[in-house]
Amino acid sequence: MSRPTRLGSYDVVVVGSGAAGSSAAIAAARSGARTIVIEKLPFLGGNSTAVLDTFYGFYTPGDRALKVVGGVADDVVAGLRRLGRVVERPNTYGAGTGVTYLAEHLKVVWESLVTEAGATVLLHGLVQGVTLDDGRVSEVLVATKSGPMVVEASIVVDASGDADVCHYAGFEYEMAGELDPAQTLTTTFRMVNVDTEMRARITKDALHRLMTEAASSGEYDLPRREGSDHITPVEGMTATVMTRIDQVQRLPNGGIRNATDPEVLTAAEMAGRKQALEYARFLVDKVPGYENASLIFMSTQIGMRETRRVQGDYRVTREDVISARQFDDQIGLCGAPIEDHRPGVGTKWEYLPDGTAVGIPLRALIPRDGLNVLTPGRCFSATHDAQASIRSMAQCMAMGQAAGVVASLAAGERGGSVRDVPFEKVRAELLQGGAITDVPHA
Repeated sequence: MSRPTRLGSYDVVVVGSGAAGSSAAIAAARSGARTIVIEKLPFLGGNSTAVLDTFYGFYTPGDRALKVVGGVADDVVAGLRRLGRVVERPNTYGAGTGVTYLAEHLKVVWESLVTEAGATVLLHGLVQGVTLDDGRVSEVLVATKSGPMVVEASIVVDASGDADVCHYAGFEYEMAGELDPAQTLTTTFRMVNVDTEMRARITKDALHRLMTEAASSGEYDLPRREGSDHITPVEGMTATVMTRIDQVQRLPNGGIRNATDPEVLTAAEMAGRKQALEYARFLVDKVPGYENASLIFMSTQIGMRETRRVQGDYRVTREDVISARQFDDQIGLCGAPIEDHRPGVGTKWEYLPDGTAVGIPLRALIPRDGLNVLTPGRCFSATHDAQASIRSMAQCMAMGQAAGVVASLAAGERGGSVRDVPFEKVRAELLQGGAITDVPHA
């Protein structure tokens, strides 16, 4: 292995550029911090560009729909609208209005917002380790095409989704599948030449009956029987959330492996694409409107809902979510239901009271073992079922914006800790940036 070269020193190093990471980079750079975002893929956006095409979580579901996410997230949607059509549509399962976009446009929107804010972008960079000094991550080791590189950091935002920085630092986390059944993985795909008017005549229940009948016939291998499809900004193109791959392998010693294991992930990627072909065949054969349709796209990577969840200063629980609990240090809101994609044919849904939202406490973004690390996004500190609500992409953007603000403020103090930043300053900057931290009135 060649000796690492030094890439530079930054106030804020953001690892991962999904909805949380890109938002963190934007917020930190806008606040004046010298910021770099490191991404393993050839574009920014993570699941928002490589897997999905819809933001959920902007609005609470139910009869009293309230907008509960703003700030950077609003800038993202505005950028999408400047490039083309954006579709607001109801969720198949009553999870609130979704904002459906063209993923290719979102790649450019993320890049534009991040670079215009003043942050540096490093694509094709895979984090491989860290240097830990008394609870501080001072360096991040990155594998690149030119060999290993080291980035010096004052504050690190671990928005990898898989808590990679925390893993390499030895911080405590829970592996998905250790205590509760881990959420499954999904390879999404898109179909073209769909007669969407004819497809719209088929109800959700009718589609699910067709899936069940097709699977029961033995002619189709459809492990999930209540998947969904939806319209997109492109005429005659639909997008799907249908495939289901179990990520957990039980080991003889009682341990587990999940999608953070390269062998498990490799097998899942291949299984997901095979399933996508099978569901596409089912749609063409059995679902009105798809008779002349063709598969045009499979997700760049498999969609992961949970892998590692850090142990933070506070751990959000199911009871917090269902009771719509409010916190004195909350930096965002979530009204999305608990959406638990467990192994098997169905999905478990639990809803908050109509028109309410749970607060997202800043303490849940701070790993309890670290001094200068923040963990916005799906690896934040929560139980399995609480994470199944707050992992929605709009909430990831809210968490990311907050993490970027805290990181910038903490980096301004030499050797600063994220816990030393007064919450009043965080809240004031979030509100100035358009974020929503308290439940609005209908």
